[in-house]
Amino acid sequence: MRINKYIAQSGFCSRRKADDYVVSGRVKVNGKVVTMLGFEIRTKDKVTIDDKLIKNDKLEYFKFYKPAGYITTKEDENGRKTIYDIIPKEYHHLNPVGRLDKDSTGLIILTNDGNLAYELTHPSIKVSKVYYVRVEGDITDSKLKKLTEGIEIEKDKIAYCEWEILEKDKNTTFFEITLNQGLNRQIRKMFDYLGCSVISLKRIRHANIDLTGLKKGQIKPIKPKQIKELKQYLEKLR
Repeated sequence: MRINKYIAQSGFCSRRKADDYVVSGRVKVNGKVVTMLGFEIRTKDKVTIDDKLIKNDKLEYFKFYKPAGYITTKEDENGRKTIYDIIPKEYHHLNPVGRLDKDSTGLIILTNDGNLAYELTHPSIKVSKVYYVRVEGDITDSKLKKLTEGIEIEKDKIAYCEWEILEKDKNTTFFEITLNQGLNRQIRKMFDYLGCSVISLKRIRHANIDLTGLKKGQIKPIKPKQIKELKQYLEKLR
């Protein structure tokens, strides 16, 4: 197994980050520094990063229903509440796949499988994510067209989405939004550009994993069948 995949499967970091550790000389195999990308690891090899032993433990996959008011990180230097303030301690070794901002709710996949997390979030793979979004403001046909064709939310960053209007009244519009990108605060920035404020935003699905069976603040294991289907889905996107 290639060294970056071995490190990623341990949950230590993504494959991309593992390559950075290798190139910078921080990785040792059986006590010797390895700087060659693509180095092959054998079953009995001992791998360390900064002299910390890397173990390929059992891979775990969970889904979590994030409530509003928490940021998606393990620690925050500003003292804000994180999802790990409400996730039971026995799951604190798991890492979130992607992020939801403080005011957003919904699905977050948690895992120690760094390789899977890398593929689910890498921009080149274009994994779909689905959201329920309620916005306030006048949604004209021209604005809807811009959502599809693309909006420059930052310099040289064009954001686009697929959309379906589920409900509409005098003041608000309720969308189902599908993203195949992962730009920071993408949906909120798109609607800000259109002059429409986001009232609520909830992620309901990431690839084939959804919120079924979860209440806010709850964490549950993802079924092995779903993980198998998820890996097959990613294989088709590569």
